[in-house]
Amino acid sequence: MTSQVRGVQLARLLGQWHALPGRRRSPDYVALAAAVRGLLADGRLPLAVRLPAERELAEALRISRTTVTAAYRELRESGHLASRRGAGSWTMLPGTHRVASTGLWTPLDDRDMIDLGVAALSAPPQLVPAARAAAEDLPRYLGGAGYHPTGIIELREAVAQGYTERGLPTSPEQIMVTSGTQHALDLVLRLALSPGGPVLVESPTYPNALAALAARRARITTHGLSDTGWDADLLLGSLRQTRPKLAYVIPEFHNPTGHLMAADLRERLVGTAHAAGTDLVVDESFVDLPLDGTPLPPPVAVFDRHSRVISIGGMSKPYWGGLRIGWVRASAPQVQRLAAARVGVDMASPVLDQLVAVHLLAQAPTIVAARRTQLAAQRDALVDALTERLPDWRVTVPRGGVTLWAELDGPISSALARAAEEVGVRLAPGPRFGLDGTLERFLRLPFTLPAAELVEAVGRLAAVRYDLDRAGRPQWREPSVIA
Repeated sequence: MTSQVRGVQLARLLGQWHALPGRRRSPDYVALAAAVRGLLADGRLPLAVRLPAERELAEALRISRTTVTAAYRELRESGHLASRRGAGSWTMLPGTHRVASTGLWTPLDDRDMIDLGVAALSAPPQLVPAARAAAEDLPRYLGGAGYHPTGIIELREAVAQGYTERGLPTSPEQIMVTSGTQHALDLVLRLALSPGGPVLVESPTYPNALAALAARRARITTHGLSDTGWDADLLLGSLRQTRPKLAYVIPEFHNPTGHLMAADLRERLVGTAHAAGTDLVVDESFVDLPLDGTPLPPPVAVFDRHSRVISIGGMSKPYWGGLRIGWVRASAPQVQRLAAARVGVDMASPVLDQLVAVHLLAQAPTIVAARRTQLAAQRDALVDALTERLPDWRVTVPRGGVTLWAELDGPISSALARAAEEVGVRLAPGPRFGLDGTLERFLRLPFTLPAAELVEAVGRLAAVRYDLDRAGRPQWREPSVIA
């Protein structure tokens, strides 16, 4: 059955649609169509959703039906709406656009776009030699079927060695190789969470984790992070009160805030989770990327005595997102159950990709050290540009990871993202990192692009921010429209 958004719901999502920024005043129907496209752009209005009838939306917005009719026509012409007489109108994307990894629609020809929606680095120079070496290793696997549900032994040994070097003794039997960290999370949810089960997550948190939980129809509760990170009393109190089946946390250079969880809280978190009957899913995607010599606390699983902690990680952030290699670290019996669950999904990860990963991990000290130097320089360039061009924005400089979490000077994140798209900057606005459209005062800014591009992007954002202020002046408003 096709989902439908009612008129009052769409009106609430649109908010002050008539006050959207622009260099010159647009007709109301153009502004309304642009606002709907903006909702699609920041992910707050899904695809393939039936919009309300023209009369219903007109009544909800207290405008003429003619305006809504013209706006719907504008959306059909731009390829964002499909209509059939007597059946309604559905949201869609233009044929010349694709869905980016941020969830935003993006033109196919967007080479001039500065994409700050993706928090990932380009490939390291060692990747091509590693791929050549992997191809030379491949023949010894060609005599078999090629299915390794838990991963090839060389890669599992390398990942296990990494955990052992961090102070968490691990055997290859405790490692399962997956097709990326997101795949690892999906498999863990299939094993550990029944449909509709209760889950506790941070707020803000990783958007794709929320998508995975939504696919399981999880009942999600949140605990908020402050400027300094986790509030121990709130976090542990939430576990005791809600007693969720599962809690998802990002303790190392949290995405998007960049916070690092202290060792004492990690220990208390594991103890409280055990008492509450909660399994902890610990996302370690950024654990390889401390900056400025920041020491890392022990892995959360160090404090686990009851197989309550399942760690997930991968190679997307320190190495390359195009290398779809992730893993799960759990007890050996849990790994076997995950492998059994995996057979119904994708059987196994590609052998060649795993061999590439083995060669890259063998060079980890060199590759990761270069990544840290690169990221520290790009972070500092981004912070300096923000300080100079947008001094009213508040930023806590992270000690690792790849993202800044900026507190803006107003609840403008989605409007800023829509306006920035027009000047060639793609953003992931704050509401994408929460559940209910909140976090409009925040914006995630990754520092994974070259410094010159980051400085240019901030300059464009500063100009757009100025335009938002100009658009908010009384002479630019339409006083007769009530949203």
